[in-house]
Amino acid sequence: MNHTAGTSDELRYDAAGPVLLVGGYGTVGAELARLVVPHWPLLLTGRNVARGAAVAGETGARVERWDLAGPEPFRAEVRAVVGVVNDPDDRVLRSALRGRVPYVDVTRWTARLQRAATLAALAGPTAPVLLSSAWMGGVTSLVAAALADGLGGADTVDVAIRWDLKDRAGADSVEFMDRLGLDYEITEGGRRHTVMPLSDVRRVRIGAHPTKVARIDTPEQFTLPLALGAATATTRIGFSSAASTSSLLAVKRLGFFRWGRGERFASARRALLYAPGEGGVARLRIDVTHAGRTRTATVTDAAGQAHLTAVGAALALRRVLGADGAEPPRGVLFPELTPVPARVPELLADYGVTLEISDVTVPDTTPATRAA
Repeated sequence: MNHTAGTSDELRYDAAGPVLLVGGYGTVGAELARLVVPHWPLLLTGRNVARGAAVAGETGARVERWDLAGPEPFRAEVRAVVGVVNDPDDRVLRSALRGRVPYVDVTRWTARLQRAATLAALAGPTAPVLLSSAWMGGVTSLVAAALADGLGGADTVDVAIRWDLKDRAGADSVEFMDRLGLDYEITEGGRRHTVMPLSDVRRVRIGAHPTKVARIDTPEQFTLPLALGAATATTRIGFSSAASTSSLLAVKRLGFFRWGRGERFASARRALLYAPGEGGVARLRIDVTHAGRTRTATVTDAAGQAHLTAVGAALALRRVLGADGAEPPRGVLFPELTPVPARVPELLADYGVTLEISDVTVPDTTPATRAA
């Protein structure tokens, strides 16, 4: 159902205005607010203003109501907008395009990112539209770009994610569970074809942690072949509990994600993962191969996956505002199109994220056995 009929949302660009965080006091939004407030004044919006009081008190931000599913219009003068909550009807994007406001989004799955890119391209934006919904707010794509820069190109990019079940998580962060019953398109060997989620199980060492991982639909598998020219781009996910990974794969084999689609089973699907704890460590591994050479990077954020996603969003915001000395870009962009890939390790380190890069002579991935 489209809830935007009859609304007249209006965002206008104001170089002296605040940065607008839509969903700015959710799990990721609050982390982003803490990262951004030392540099720019903030305006936080969401459905329940009272829930934003604590973040507003901590950051000095202004809080206003903007319910993206409701009919009430929203108006503000801002220097940039970051979408930190799902925008299913593109209300925030359309408003930013009309008002020529620099825009960042970190919440879209692949199909919605493709739609947003098309919508924005047709509008011919002069302000930047940075679609940074690759895993962890675009951090995976930034690191892939840095590795490719060191190799002189990227033939293949493999991403392996270790999801810490003890970590804090917002409800939107497990919405990818709704996509596990839908086949999706990837690029392998330069050709497009369709694969099943949670297929092609591998064992990968992510830092010091052997992890069983399986395919998942993420936006970087669409953007990396376009932006870096990679002939193959693959993302897999596994969990800090091997038993949880095995249980998820068993549920998949029973066909639950096929027959359990739709709103009726939404809570059951998300309950498989949405049991947020007090905090964990975000870890992922990225391997890039070019001309027979492979470089691998292990990304670690001791502050957890919400913080790492916020770091990706903060770096995207810095880029669209030209905060790192580069000219603010124009038009539709993806994070891997960074003008300074060699600086990615330094930029991540500024936010407490460690990046260990090494050359790999023998790929450290093996197919997992069916019994595993």
